[in-house]
Amino acid sequence: MTELTKRATVYLDPALHKALRLKSVETSRSMSDLINDAIRDELADDADDLAVFRARQDEPTIAFEDFVNELKRDGKI
Repeated sequence: MTELTKRATVYLDPALHKALRLKSVETSRSMSDLINDAIRDELADDADDLAVFRARQDEPTIAFEDFVNELKRDGKI
């Protein structure tokens, strides 16, 4: 652990804990490393989603019903 590492108590579902423990043994990685990577990946996914939302915020919107009617009119459904 580094000086900047923070300790946290996390309560896991027993089945998740078992799976994490098994993956830790299989991959020769600590449970902490696996959890940190999973959290990092999840936060990165969220950041990507937010970037896409920001990039598309000025696009015109269309009501769902109008969109379905347009698809019907164009023979796509």
